[in-house]
Amino acid sequence: MDLLDLLKQPESKTLEFKRDLSSPDGLLRALVAFANTAGGILLIGVEDGTRHVVGVREPLDAEERLASLIRDGILPRLVPELEILPWRRTHVLAVQVYPSAMRPHYLKSAGLEGGVYVRVGSTNRRADRELIEELRRFARGEAYDEQAMPELDSEALDFRAASESFAPVRKLTRSDMETLRLVVKHQGRTVPTVGGMLLFGKERERFFPDAWIQAGRFRGADKTHIADSAEIRRHPIQAVEEAVAFVQKHAVHGVEIGAVRRKERWNLPPAAVREAVINAVVHADYAQRGAPIRVSIFDDRLEVENPGLLPFGLTVDDLRHGISKLRNRVIGRVFHELGLIEQWGSGIQRMTAACRDVGLAAPRLEEVGTRFRVILHTERTGPLLMDKTDQAILDALADGNGRSTQEIAAAIERTARATRTRLVKLVERGLVREVGTSPQDPKRRYFRARQ
Repeated sequence: MDLLDLLKQPESKTLEFKRDLSSPDGLLRALVAFANTAGGILLIGVEDGTRHVVGVREPLDAEERLASLIRDGILPRLVPELEILPWRRTHVLAVQVYPSAMRPHYLKSAGLEGGVYVRVGSTNRRADRELIEELRRFARGEAYDEQAMPELDSEALDFRAASESFAPVRKLTRSDMETLRLVVKHQGRTVPTVGGMLLFGKERERFFPDAWIQAGRFRGADKTHIADSAEIRRHPIQAVEEAVAFVQKHAVHGVEIGAVRRKERWNLPPAAVREAVINAVVHADYAQRGAPIRVSIFDDRLEVENPGLLPFGLTVDDLRHGISKLRNRVIGRVFHELGLIEQWGSGIQRMTAACRDVGLAAPRLEEVGTRFRVILHTERTGPLLMDKTDQAILDALADGNGRSTQEIAAAIERTARATRTRLVKLVERGLVREVGTSPQDPKRRYFRARQ
């Protein structure tokens, strides 16, 4: 364990500092939270505000006392790694906790109902009943949306709506409903799962009243003045499209003031917006009650927020490196079948790449309370990333009259197929607009987006 490297870092989801052992309850809360969430390191002998090393007197005695506190104060039993680290003329006591397979751990003095904690940012948050139940499901390897709803029968699902959603991909059969775990066998009956009801339930809102998307456009940088809002309550697959359309409607352009005239430009890449909304729908904790998924557009950013912390064991840094755990297996499986999710764990990386390609900062990812938020900033921080072929396409569309795929292919001296591939990516980046009734429309034309 590299003490110097740890001292360079601020407190975080996986790191906490304590000056001494004088407040054992706070110390035990941190260890419980680490074990229940993503693991972590606690350094004793370091001031939490300044990160000054004050050291631990009699480190062997402190180590023995700490081991006793952990043994007597935490249930189920937690066995972290304890290490005495030398620092100049003193020592620091380090406690490393790994994510536990015996979740939920809790403070013995407070009991299971009041003593379970999870780590949110650099704080320890007491878990409510819903969060405790999620910890239990996670320890059992179960997903909430795979649970059966035995009070209903298979007719509670709208097979026609499901078939229409799958129509662009393949024909959906009744047996597919079971393969996708939209329905399961329960005591000899076929009943819907939670995921099946969330995706295609006829009375979805009756059972999951918060499973909808609240969208808003606000003037300025806070929620003081609202310009427009929408309640998107359709089935999740259609709701994604409506939410993306709402963002495109209201966050279409930013404004740059030039020497001669105003110049409007697209400020959010559609591919990044789409990934953020899909991520929220697929990874939301639908067991939580009280708040829907929220899409908030401000003058300088887009925020997409869903109920639920990161799945236990994950950190924000893990997401940036493409590491992912799927909270909702039924919803994730259906979205994958429909091509809305390309590869597990790649959504954040695709979002980041889409922002980088148009000169925007990487998305900011954060846990707030018991919710997860993605923030896309609209201020350009770098140049557009463009190769010669992409630039040639934009030049071919510079006159504003629009061109077909064949016309663009002729202008840049590429095949129609290669040109179409390029055009799809430019549309996703918000650099080109596509106008037509469908992707198969022979009269479909492309226009350069205003920059």
